[in-house]
Amino acid sequence: MRLLPEPGAARVLVLSTLVNTVGRGVWLTVSALFLTRSAGLSVTEVGLGLTATALVNLVASAPMGYLADRYGPRGVQLVGLVASGFCSAALLTVRSLPAFLIVGAATALADAAAKGARGAIIAGAVPPGERVRTRAYLRAVTNVGISFGAVAAGFGIAVDTRPAYVSLVLVDAATFLLAAAILVRLAPIPPVPAPTHGPRLVALRDRPFLAFTVLDGLMSMHFGLLNIALPLWISGHTHAPRWLISALMLGNTVVVVLFQVRAARGTEELSGAARASRRAGVAVALACVLFAAGGLVSTGFAVVLLVAGSLAHVTGELWQSAAGWGISFGLAPADAHGQYQGTYGMGMQLGSMLAPVVVTTLAIRWGVPGWLLLGAFFALVGLLLPPVVRWAARTRPVAPGKPVTVG
Repeated sequence: MRLLPEPGAARVLVLSTLVNTVGRGVWLTVSALFLTRSAGLSVTEVGLGLTATALVNLVASAPMGYLADRYGPRGVQLVGLVASGFCSAALLTVRSLPAFLIVGAATALADAAAKGARGAIIAGAVPPGERVRTRAYLRAVTNVGISFGAVAAGFGIAVDTRPAYVSLVLVDAATFLLAAAILVRLAPIPPVPAPTHGPRLVALRDRPFLAFTVLDGLMSMHFGLLNIALPLWISGHTHAPRWLISALMLGNTVVVVLFQVRAARGTEELSGAARASRRAGVAVALACVLFAAGGLVSTGFAVVLLVAGSLAHVTGELWQSAAGWGISFGLAPADAHGQYQGTYGMGMQLGSMLAPVVVTTLAIRWGVPGWLLLGAFFALVGLLLPPVVRWAARTRPVAPGKPVTVG
């Protein structure tokens, strides 16, 4: 796979995202240590602050997408990126939970603006047939950027001093500003006039789309399998060596970088995207079965089963991501891509909030039966998505001579 698409709007978006996600990788790696060892917050205070930040982001996603539609998505994303840079730098002033909550809320609003505008930028600057492919490129380079950022953060963590942590936070802040500078090269995208009648936040009243968003968010809980459940399962419930945890994480990143664009082929239309969502549920269900079996056998067989499960999981991950992009673009009205993409992002945030409790309770506390229950759940969600998409498609206006069909 080529790391960069052809010159044009998609390449500008990819370069801006690559720079920004290097900073994201730095922050994801260093955040817990910075907030506890440098800012002086307790683990409980960090957890409360991050939860509050996630809730603000969740609530603000659709309204920020609406602003992107009304005022032009490029301008809104530029404001969001620049504001995020200043909010990141403001973290250096945090010494108490109230201060963390204030900075965290501002950061969540800025992040919601940037993310809500990104979908509208893709819809406005990229031809319809290339939108899903562009999202696939963005996801691939996101994995590259986060990996580089994580490696860079490791050097600062090894030093473990206040100046080292400050330097890493400033690097994160700088990447937001550099990403904004790159995005300036993108031609402005005209705003879409507000509807003359009816509700403004139509996405939040679109019941079929909300049903899809919830189901897609529940499916996205599978990310918690790799990041949360599997490390705990391997280290505490299998005979596999612990180094396998890092190997599987690295393998997941490499597969996403190499194959996300390819996996997105055929999901540009609703019918192909719906089929991909069904396949994703089956693949993740198979992964759960293989992970469960890895806890019942000796070391060699456990390694084989866990690697096979990881490959099944990342295959489902690729299909689920591509399907979500195709469906969310395909169902959004032309004058509301920002708020629809913002609403679609709420599903992922919902899944992120639920995953830690759900996957640890079922997979770790319940063991093999819990893994099998998780597999059945993901398969069921995958089966439910195509009929929900068909329901949503029937409620869309159809252009003359162009019927909407969903497989």
